[in-house]
Amino acid sequence: MLTPAQRTGYDRDGVIVVPDVFSPAEIEELRRVTDDFVRNAAHVAANDEIYDLEDTHSPAEPRVRRLKAPHLHHPAYFRASRNDTVVAILKEFWGSVRFDTGKLNMKSAGFGAPVEWHQDWAFYPHSNDDLAAVGIMLDDVDMKNGPMLVVPGSHKGPVYDHHGPNGRFCGAMDPARLAQAGGDIDLSKALPCLGKAGSVTVHHVRAVHGSATNFSGRERRFLLFQYRAADAWPLLGFAGGIEKFDELLLAGEPTLHPRLAPVPVRLPLPPAEHQGSIYENQRASGRRFFATAETPRVAAE
Repeated sequence: MLTPAQRTGYDRDGVIVVPDVFSPAEIEELRRVTDDFVRNAAHVAANDEIYDLEDTHSPAEPRVRRLKAPHLHHPAYFRASRNDTVVAILKEFWGSVRFDTGKLNMKSAGFGAPVEWHQDWAFYPHSNDDLAAVGIMLDDVDMKNGPMLVVPGSHKGPVYDHHGPNGRFCGAMDPARLAQAGGDIDLSKALPCLGKAGSVTVHHVRAVHGSATNFSGRERRFLLFQYRAADAWPLLGFAGGIEKFDELLLAGEPTLHPRLAPVPVRLPLPPAEHQGSIYENQRASGRRFFATAETPRVAAE
C-alpha cells in the first residue's frame, strides 16, 4: 500500500501526504454534504453538539469553522471514516486499527481561523503512541489557503506544555516557553502538507503541528479522523465501556492487555477553561503565534 519512501518519511518526519486516496466522486459527495451543513448553520446561533462557529457567524452569512464528529451526523462522513485504503495504510504501521473520532475543519476563504501549535497527544494520551490522525483534503491545498504545518521529527521529542497562564489546559503551546520543556524545536522548519483534493495526510499523534489563517480567496476544508492501535488505551478512560470501545475496532483483534510503552505523558488537567473544540480551548492560550483576521479578507489571486 505505502511505498518504502512513504514509510521512511513517516518514521523520519511524523507525517506523510498520500495522493489520490479518495475518488473525485467521493470528494464531490463530501463537498456537497458539507455545503448543506454550512447552509443549515444559518439557523444556529451558538456552538452546539454539531457546529463550532466562527466569531463572525450570522444568519445572513453562516460561517462554520468546524463540524464536530461528522461521522455521527451523515453517512457520507461515516463511510469516509472507514475508507479501506486508509485502514490498510494504518494497518501497515500498527497491525491493528481502532477508530477514535473525527472533525471537519473548515478554513473559509478570507477568514478561516488558525490553529495554534499543538500536539494531539496532549489532548488524549494513551498507554502507547501508536495513534495518528488522517486528514482528507476536500479542496486543493497550497501555501496560500492555510495548510497544516508539521514540524518534522517532533513526534520523537518531548510532550510540550499545553497549559495557559492560568495553569489550566488550553490546547496550545506557548512558543516562548518551548525550550523550558527540554526540547529543541524550530517552528520555522515546519513542513506544509500540500496536495490535490482527494489526497490524505497521516500525522503522528505526537507531531507538533498548526495552521495559519486562510487569507486566500479559496476554501480549505479538511476532514480529520483519529485512529489508534487496538492495544493503545486512553489514559483518561473510555466513557462508553468496553463493548462500545470494541465496536470501534476496524482491523485486528480486541484485547484486554493494553501495551505500555515508555512514552512521555502530560495529562490535560485541570481541564480547559473554555470547553469545546480546540478553537475554544485555545482562547485561553495567551500568546498567539498565527495572525488572525478581525474581518473577512480575501487576497487577490
